[in-house]
Amino acid sequence: MSIPKEPRQLMINIMYLVLTAMLALNVSAEIFNAFKVVDKGLKKSNDILDVNNSHLPPEIAKLARKKDELAVYAERTKPVQEISKEFSTYVDEIVDHMIEETGGYLEDGSLKGYKNKDITTRFLVNEGKGDELEQKIAGLEEQFLQFIDPEDRERLAGEINLEIDESWKETEKMSWADFNFRQMPLLATLPIFSKIKNDVKSAEATVLNYLMNKVGGEDIVFDKFQVVMQAKKGYVIKGEPFEADFFLSSSASANTNTKIDVAVNGQNLPVNDGVATFRSNTSSTGVKDINASITVTNPITGEKTTYSNSFTYEVGERSASVSADKMNVLYVGVDNPLSITASGISSNDLKVAGSGSGIKLAKTAVGKYNATVSAQGGAKIVLSGGGLAPTTYEFRTKLIPDPIATLSGVPGGKMGNGTFKVQRGLIPELKNFDFDARCNVLSFSLLRSPRPGTGDAAIVNNNGSAYESGTSSLVSKASPGDIYLYENIRVKCPGWPAGKVIGDVIFKIQ
Repeated sequence: MSIPKEPRQLMINIMYLVLTAMLALNVSAEIFNAFKVVDKGLKKSNDILDVNNSHLPPEIAKLARKKDELAVYAERTKPVQEISKEFSTYVDEIVDHMIEETGGYLEDGSLKGYKNKDITTRFLVNEGKGDELEQKIAGLEEQFLQFIDPEDRERLAGEINLEIDESWKETEKMSWADFNFRQMPLLATLPIFSKIKNDVKSAEATVLNYLMNKVGGEDIVFDKFQVVMQAKKGYVIKGEPFEADFFLSSSASANTNTKIDVAVNGQNLPVNDGVATFRSNTSSTGVKDINASITVTNPITGEKTTYSNSFTYEVGERSASVSADKMNVLYVGVDNPLSITASGISSNDLKVAGSGSGIKLAKTAVGKYNATVSAQGGAKIVLSGGGLAPTTYEFRTKLIPDPIATLSGVPGGKMGNGTFKVQRGLIPELKNFDFDARCNVLSFSLLRSPRPGTGDAAIVNNNGSAYESGTSSLVSKASPGDIYLYENIRVKCPGWPAGKVIGDVIFKIQ
């Protein structure tokens, strides 16, 4: 939406500017906290507007009783309020849907999915909800103006100002929704929606104050100001300019000729329609501080009041990384989860490709991939797109390591007679291996060496991991002092070209 000249709306709009400014590059916890502060301030201004607007209709109705011809103005108050209320409800439904889709609220009242960029991009941009919102906003001004007498509409149109800001057309973005919401963290969009509601409530106030004047009343005066910054871009790369607008937000005012002077970091800026644009080169990375002050001159008394605020934004460089979530090796025959990040690059623009060892990559979530390889050796993953030069990451590819033979997880040693006899097979386990893989026993030999003086040694061969009849019979003879040796244990794990013999395991019966 464009920035209005009318001070009571001008004062409210400021907080909106702070919000997007803080989307510069990697958003820190402090900046996310600033989003909360900005949204809280905007909601407070909305609450003040609601209270002020609710007081006007009864007063208009009361004053309209003086003359019969004034009744028409009192009749217009209800539909004006309904337009504002219906639109606010519509915006709230959009916000509630995104919050619910990202997990709702935590016990401390904070948003679980406050960093989520998928819901804003998918719901508002890809699925068209943002375009629908734009169309609704575009039709609001005409809806409000129908309650203004024809001879006054041209003058009031300049005060309502609900048209869509078309500066996005000068960018590479495809639409207003794409410009405002693509790849925006959920928390960063909330002040945008609060600001949109603020504009509509301010338009409601403008119309209600007009109706009040028509029946002989006076405007409500808004007199609470706050400095707000709005960044032109939500992400700043080193070498690109950082640009932001500064203006005043208000919770009240009635004068249409309020003059404001803006200074940022000591630099006086030209003001156009209540907005001053600040531009700064970004030659180094890191968190940058901005100190802004706005001086308001009362058009009636000439009194000057200065409001100040401090902001931060962050500058970074385009970079990318690929890391194996389990370890820095890709294993043959199993799924290898990968985290792939690229700072300063939209996930929609990032290209991921793999080569070597039969590698295949599948995207599982935002920034998450799964890699499978079919041979030992090495593999490469190449990232590119979004202004990132092709960057290669090399990985070793290996077979799953040898498992350890166990009985119910016990890799040998002493075992009670009763416990030993209830075992039903040999189980190979991958100790300290974080991947979801299961090996199989192909065959083994079991040697029983009874305690001295109680009989002769015996040996049986077994196919598979489960005991066959000969093995079960040999196990049933176990008594304290006996020694059982599992040897020639042949196993096969996922990705292995063939089975192989692993280490022996010995149990002494107690």
